[in-house]
Amino acid sequence: MWRKAHALAINVNKTALTIKGGHYASLRSQLIRAALSIPANIVEGRGQRSDKNFARFLNYAINSASELESHLLVAHDLAVVSHADFNSLTDQTVQVRKMLHGLLTRVTQLSAT
Repeated sequence: MWRKAHALAINVNKTALTIKGGHYASLRSQLIRAALSIPANIVEGRGQRSDKNFARFLNYAINSASELESHLLVAHDLAVVSHADFNSLTDQTVQVRKMLHGLLTRVTQLSAT
Protein backbone atom coordinates (compact mmCIF):
# COMPACT_ATOMS: atom_id res chain seq x y z
CA MET A 1 0.00 0.00 0.00
CA TRP A 2 2.82 2.43 0.80
CA ARG A 3 4.18 1.84 -2.71
CA LYS A 4 0.84 2.87 -4.25
CA ALA A 5 0.68 5.94 -2.02
CA HIS A 6 4.26 6.80 -2.96
CA ALA A 7 3.49 6.40 -6.68
CA LEU A 8 0.43 8.60 -6.26
CA ALA A 9 2.58 11.31 -4.63
CA ILE A 10 5.06 11.16 -7.52
CA ASN A 11 2.28 11.31 -10.13
CA VAL A 12 0.53 14.22 -8.42
CA ASN A 13 3.82 16.09 -8.13
CA LYS A 14 4.54 15.64 -11.84
CA THR A 15 1.06 16.82 -12.78
CA ALA A 16 1.05 19.74 -10.33
CA LEU A 17 4.32 21.04 -11.74
CA THR A 18 2.67 21.34 -15.17
CA ILE A 19 0.17 23.87 -13.77
CA LYS A 20 1.41 27.22 -14.99
CA GLY A 21 0.81 30.67 -13.58
CA GLY A 22 1.73 32.36 -10.34
CA HIS A 23 -1.91 32.65 -9.34
CA TYR A 24 -2.06 28.82 -9.15
CA ALA A 25 0.96 28.53 -6.82
CA SER A 26 -1.19 27.78 -3.79
CA LEU A 27 -3.14 25.09 -5.65
CA ARG A 28 0.11 23.48 -6.85
CA SER A 29 1.44 23.58 -3.30
CA GLN A 30 -1.72 22.12 -1.77
CA LEU A 31 -1.85 19.29 -4.30
CA ILE A 32 1.75 18.36 -3.61
CA ARG A 33 1.48 18.73 0.17
CA ALA A 34 -1.66 16.59 0.42
CA ALA A 35 -0.20 13.90 -1.84
CA LEU A 36 3.13 13.77 0.01
CA SER A 37 1.33 13.57 3.34
CA ILE A 38 -0.30 10.23 2.52
CA PRO A 39 2.80 8.00 2.32
CA ALA A 40 4.56 10.06 4.99
CA ASN A 41 1.78 9.39 7.49
CA ILE A 42 1.79 5.68 6.65
CA VAL A 43 5.52 5.48 7.38
CA GLU A 44 5.34 7.65 10.48
CA GLY A 45 2.40 5.65 11.80
CA ARG A 46 4.13 2.33 11.22
CA GLY A 47 6.94 3.53 13.45
CA GLN A 48 4.59 4.03 16.38
CA ARG A 49 4.75 1.78 19.42
CA SER A 50 1.05 0.93 19.54
CA ASP A 51 -1.69 -0.02 17.12
CA LYS A 52 -3.78 2.83 18.52
CA ASN A 53 -1.15 5.37 17.46
CA PHE A 54 -0.70 3.63 14.10
CA ALA A 55 -4.46 3.95 13.57
CA ARG A 56 -4.25 7.68 14.32
CA PHE A 57 -1.67 8.16 11.55
CA LEU A 58 -3.71 6.03 9.16
CA ASN A 59 -6.60 8.42 9.80
CA TYR A 60 -4.32 11.34 8.96
CA ALA A 61 -3.40 9.60 5.69
CA ILE A 62 -7.08 8.99 4.88
CA ASN A 63 -7.86 12.65 5.56
CA SER A 64 -4.98 13.72 3.31
CA ALA A 65 -6.35 11.51 0.53
CA SER A 66 -9.74 13.18 0.87
CA GLU A 67 -8.08 16.59 0.82
CA LEU A 68 -6.12 15.61 -2.29
CA GLU A 69 -9.29 14.49 -4.03
CA SER A 70 -10.88 17.87 -3.31
CA HIS A 71 -7.85 19.76 -4.66
CA LEU A 72 -7.87 17.59 -7.78
CA LEU A 73 -11.51 18.47 -8.37
CA VAL A 74 -10.73 22.18 -8.06
CA ALA A 75 -7.80 21.82 -10.47
CA HIS A 76 -10.04 19.98 -12.92
CA ASP A 77 -12.86 22.51 -12.64
CA LEU A 78 -10.38 25.34 -13.23
CA ALA A 79 -9.20 23.42 -16.31
CA VAL A 80 -5.57 23.44 -15.18
CA VAL A 81 -5.26 19.63 -15.28
CA SER A 82 -6.50 17.48 -18.11
CA HIS A 83 -9.53 15.28 -17.80
CA ALA A 84 -7.30 12.23 -18.28
CA ASP A 85 -4.92 13.30 -15.48
CA PHE A 86 -7.84 14.12 -13.21
CA ASN A 87 -9.42 10.69 -13.78
CA SER A 88 -6.16 8.82 -13.34
CA LEU A 89 -5.12 10.66 -10.17
CA THR A 90 -8.59 10.50 -8.68
CA ASP A 91 -8.79 6.76 -9.35
CA GLN A 92 -5.40 6.27 -7.70
CA THR A 93 -6.44 8.41 -4.73
CA VAL A 94 -9.67 6.47 -4.21
CA GLN A 95 -7.81 3.15 -4.47
CA VAL A 96 -5.23 4.23 -1.87
CA ARG A 97 -7.94 5.55 0.44
CA LYS A 98 -9.86 2.25 0.21
CA MET A 99 -6.68 0.36 1.06
CA LEU A 100 -6.07 2.67 4.01
CA HIS A 101 -9.60 2.10 5.28
CA GLY A 102 -9.07 -1.65 5.05
CA LEU A 103 -5.79 -1.47 6.96
CA LEU A 104 -7.32 0.86 9.52
CA THR A 105 -10.12 -1.65 10.11
CA ARG A 106 -7.58 -4.45 10.65
CA VAL A 107 -5.39 -2.38 12.96
CA THR A 108 -8.41 -1.20 14.96
CA GLN A 109 -9.66 -4.78 15.35
CA LEU A 110 -6.22 -5.92 16.49
CA SER A 111 -5.95 -3.18 19.08
CA ALA A 112 -9.44 -4.00 20.41
CA THR A 113 -8.49 -7.58 21.25
